[in-house]
Amino acid sequence: MKATCWMGTQQVQVVDVPDPQILNPRDAIVRITATAICGSDLHLYNGFIPGMRRGDVLGHEFMGEVVEVGSAVRTLKSGDRVVVPFPIACGNCSQCEREMYSLCENSNPNAVMAEKLWGYSPAGIFGYSHLLGGFAGGQAEYARVPFADVGPIKVPAHLSDEQVLFLSDIFPTGYMAAEACNIQPGDTIAVWGCGPVGQLAIASAYLLGAERVIGIDRFPYRLRTARERAGAWATINYEEEDLHESLMELTGGRGPDSTIDAVGLEGHAPGLHGAYDRVKTALMLETDRPAALRQAIMECRSGGTVSVAGVYGGFLDSFPMGAIVNRSLTIKSGQTHVHRYTRPLLDRIERGEIDPSFVITHRMTLAEAPHGYDIFSHKEDGCLKVVLAP
Repeated sequence: MKATCWMGTQQVQVVDVPDPQILNPRDAIVRITATAICGSDLHLYNGFIPGMRRGDVLGHEFMGEVVEVGSAVRTLKSGDRVVVPFPIACGNCSQCEREMYSLCENSNPNAVMAEKLWGYSPAGIFGYSHLLGGFAGGQAEYARVPFADVGPIKVPAHLSDEQVLFLSDIFPTGYMAAEACNIQPGDTIAVWGCGPVGQLAIASAYLLGAERVIGIDRFPYRLRTARERAGAWATINYEEEDLHESLMELTGGRGPDSTIDAVGLEGHAPGLHGAYDRVKTALMLETDRPAALRQAIMECRSGGTVSVAGVYGGFLDSFPMGAIVNRSLTIKSGQTHVHRYTRPLLDRIERGEIDPSFVITHRMTLAEAPHGYDIFSHKEDGCLKVVLAP
């Protein structure tokens, strides 16, 4: 089959790889009908995540048709149309029983690698390095889905692939980020990063009752989408205006009630802070560039919540712990517990409350994946979200 494979930093190729096989009675094989390039895939593309090997199949946002199931799978059958969550969860461990599915204790066969970096291992993840299991991803014609009796959700025929595809990751991720803010009537939420997750965090904040949402970015086309499609009340281009002064003006001097970091470890910042992070990461003296996280902490009102949806992989420098302690801030984060959200969010899509496909800007064939990675990484051609059709 054809698959999109990581071949080195900023190198992906679509090549022939062996077809996936049933390896465990709880496996299923899915023929991919739609898959997408995620912003967190760019961390792999740009070489920030350890544990990648040449030839690894990429992709953790995918859906398709079940073509084969293992003998222990009773919830699916051949022909079912499913969306597959990006974290792999067994459904039986203590974390899964708590609905903390991205912390599954049984799905990462390389847990010892993750434990050395993070203390304990999270769940395995499709197409996201051997640190998180080495599972082949879904930017391919077919994928093996472990624990298929737990993760995939069947979707109705009257909804298009594009309407439901993002139940695999970015819609639940944006929603969980907004949910973590414990939004109260009248709240103002500020979202750093108007990429796909940021757009859906903005929309989700309104679904959860926010009165006003502010989008923060440096690309005009992403800020325009935040206003026109996600419904942002206001936007700030931090390269063109003073971020702090703008937020103070928009919030009457109080600051946002909660802030969401939808940027992650490749954050950009003008001035000394940005230069500092670039030098430190170039010299391997820190692993992540936490510009957005610093700002989200410093700008959140006292007593507020900082929700971190952006991916961080290692160690940060110049982290404002003093602001967290002295201003009673709450930090909430985590890889998304996708399984917890797929059914209620599918219901919202069916009721017409939201159509997550508004973030799609580019539709390509699987063979065009390298071009998709290139323009998405370099923010060219107004690229916000690329969907691939195998």
